[in-house]
Amino acid sequence: MKLSQFKFKLPEELIALHPTENRDESRLLVVNRAKKKFEHKLFKNVLNYFGEHDVLVMNNTKVFPARLYGNKEKTGAKIEVFLLRELNQEQRLWDVMVDPARKIRIGNKLYFGDNDQLVAEVIDNTTSRGRTLRFLFDGEYDDFKKSLYSLGETPLPRFIKREVEPDDAQRYQTVYAQHEGAVAAPTAGLHFSKNLMKRLEIKGVNFAFITLHVGLGNFRQVDVEDLTKHKMDSEEIHISQEVSDMVNKAKEEKHNVCAVGTTVMRTLESSVSSNGMLKSEDGWTNKFIFPPYEFNIANRMISNFHLPQSTTMMTVSAFAGFDFLLEAYRVAIKEKYRFGTYGDAMLII
Repeated sequence: MKLSQFKFKLPEELIALHPTENRDESRLLVVNRAKKKFEHKLFKNVLNYFGEHDVLVMNNTKVFPARLYGNKEKTGAKIEVFLLRELNQEQRLWDVMVDPARKIRIGNKLYFGDNDQLVAEVIDNTTSRGRTLRFLFDGEYDDFKKSLYSLGETPLPRFIKREVEPDDAQRYQTVYAQHEGAVAAPTAGLHFSKNLMKRLEIKGVNFAFITLHVGLGNFRQVDVEDLTKHKMDSEEIHISQEVSDMVNKAKEEKHNVCAVGTTVMRTLESSVSSNGMLKSEDGWTNKFIFPPYEFNIANRMISNFHLPQSTTMMTVSAFAGFDFLLEAYRVAIKEKYRFGTYGDAMLII
């Protein structure tokens, strides 16, 4: 498939700038592939589509405050530093992106905080935009991490065109976030409240938690027309034996297995055995799913409405069916569903 096939006209005002007041009261478009039908619900109605022994697979990664603003030594030029991942705890080494990249050279020092609370030195150019920074900090690691995170801000995606607000620290995080390491939230999970999860649990629905530490690759623009030429950034994944056993048992007994979001779907499809079952995994994935694609594990999916030509939209279209997803998006735009990270959701059955 070609990149241009995923272009559609999305009115700017439908890109959500804030989440709904209550997590589980965002709108839900139920997309029925077999009947080619749509139903308009609230997210909490998802309860009615699952029953005993069904499994919801969720990504329990936790977002950290990855965006920092600093100044370059001598010139004082303003520099934005986006923390991607910690490379070495002992040496305080981080893989980062800097903006504007052209102004930064190896050996430059960067200062962060009102009283130059933190200083970092550029020690490597890893990619065209990426850098490796060494933070110069003499104290304990926990004190360093505290300083670093106190200076960072919630890394909302750029298409949310507003200042970061205090509420974002909590709302740009799932209620079940546990393992720190993501620079972007697994957005389909943002709709689940503790109350809704409790009600699903009472109904006998099982939760299987996997981890994929979401990187910036999710937002990286696809700049090749031929999708087979696009390379995804590698992201760390973890699937426990307990989770793979739970998912495989549900599959064998013909219960529903629902992937909550594209990050979950990519994680599941990155660890499939030769007989089509889920394997435990501790590793990395750069899997890019786009149509046509034969799915192995999940038979249902929850997703947000994604932006045109995004890799996330491509993954969902592979699952829903390309033409049917475009029809669902047309319905969503007509009915003024909200798109993007803080937008509404769809359940594909």
